[in-house]
Amino acid sequence: MLTAMAAALAFNVHAQSLPEGEKMIHYGRFESAKKTLEPLAGKDEVANYYLGISELNLDNKDAAKAIFAKYPDNFYNQAGMARVLFAEGKKEEAAKLLQTIVDKAKKKDWERYKIAADAITYTSGGNITDAISWYQKALAINANAVTHIALGDAYMKLQTGGGEAMNNYEKASELGTNNSLAYSRIGALWYAARRYDDALKNFNLSKDADPANPLPYKELAEAYQRAGRYEKALENIEKFLELSDQSIDDQITYANLLFLSKKYPEAQSKIQELIAKGVNKPYLYRLIGYSAYETKDYQKALTNMHLFYNKEQNPDKIINDDYIYSGRIMTALAMEDTMKAAMYNDSANYFFNKAVTADKVADKSELYKKIADGFKDAKNYRQAGNWYGKVVADNPDAPAIDYFNWGLYAYYGNNYEEAAKAFLAMRNKYPNEGSALYWQARTAAAQDSEAKTGAAAPFYKEWLQFSQEGYEHKPADLMNAYNYLAYYYYNANNEKEAMIWIEKILEKDPANDFANQVKEYYIKLKKSGAK
Repeated sequence: MLTAMAAALAFNVHAQSLPEGEKMIHYGRFESAKKTLEPLAGKDEVANYYLGISELNLDNKDAAKAIFAKYPDNFYNQAGMARVLFAEGKKEEAAKLLQTIVDKAKKKDWERYKIAADAITYTSGGNITDAISWYQKALAINANAVTHIALGDAYMKLQTGGGEAMNNYEKASELGTNNSLAYSRIGALWYAARRYDDALKNFNLSKDADPANPLPYKELAEAYQRAGRYEKALENIEKFLELSDQSIDDQITYANLLFLSKKYPEAQSKIQELIAKGVNKPYLYRLIGYSAYETKDYQKALTNMHLFYNKEQNPDKIINDDYIYSGRIMTALAMEDTMKAAMYNDSANYFFNKAVTADKVADKSELYKKIADGFKDAKNYRQAGNWYGKVVADNPDAPAIDYFNWGLYAYYGNNYEEAAKAFLAMRNKYPNEGSALYWQARTAAAQDSEAKTGAAAPFYKEWLQFSQEGYEHKPADLMNAYNYLAYYYYNANNEKEAMIWIEKILEKDPANDFANQVKEYYIKLKKSGAK
């Protein structure tokens, strides 16, 4: 009797533990999955497979390979070995092994299709269309939530797969199992579509469905930081870390979210803590470099970006933001160290051009804006104007603000010819934008700093007559116009026209020195009989 009870208990523990291990993997809790699965793996081929998957996700490729090798004839473990082959860059061998698995599928054998497809979806190097096809075959035999979620994840690897991904995540939630995972995926998709209320609703559904799932807290933290609600972001970061395994990867995620929430000193402190523990991942030095730049510690930023490039041996893991931050760092250093400015500016241009070359997106507007913002932050306005100009050059239908930024930063960089070109282009494209006309005047006035040619006069006069619903002639802008016109007509010995603008200045500023001096000059001139 006791033997029977012990056997039943053991079976029950096994039945509960294997799904728990799978769930931990889905939640990114790979250390917890290992602890759950290790007692089962010696006697269960499927538990052994999931144990190997846990090791693979912890970057323990050799350990995973040894685990999968224990059951060479089991298709789960064969699919695990295919994942190892993908990780080793042996794509053809991996694809051949997966094809062998599905070729042996019998009429009701849906799991072969699903497990083979997973090997492609959750690694890199495989043909994602094969994975989608195999998931669809699996679902035709056995429609279940886990496979729908996996199919949604596969569609997310396609550039236009968001709609099909959503369909599958929603189908998974309707089936009533794995709801927490499905809702967290749906929330992330809605957030990407800027449907923030729907995203928040689904993140909360995910938390309610399983309070132990750390994923919605991670997604919420990222959502709040993008919305600029940094305290809420931090609150959710802390909750994510509390529910996660606090593995090295979890702590790196935590540090990354600190960075994204603009907690730059805290992010650096966390990373230094990890490095002190012996963690030597190249990514950490990147994050220090980025954070140090944001705190204006440019030498520290430079040192750590150099460390990152030296330590990162895989060129595929160098991203465009690495080049952009490196360029920004060089630009900032050029402003700090004028003796080496030419060298730093050359380096900045090198990195920014690397970013442009590496970016395969047809519309590079967002990239150009990032680069321009870097120059703007470093107060190198001339270069900022040049890069904003590239936005318009590549996309003549760019919004008015892009034209305006092109002209404005060219103006502040004393590149008046370029500024004039930009504001003329803006005015031609957007004739109802009064700011284009005003800044044409400002630019012409800057080129005529002594107000002798009157180049800005026609622009200012036209701007003063400009009327458009919602457009306001600001007091400071009006004073700029009145001052230039008064100064120009004073220089031109046109007392009548000069006094029109002098009086307008005095209406707004009765104590204005320039206007009072000119007015007094004309009064004395009349008294002297000179006129």
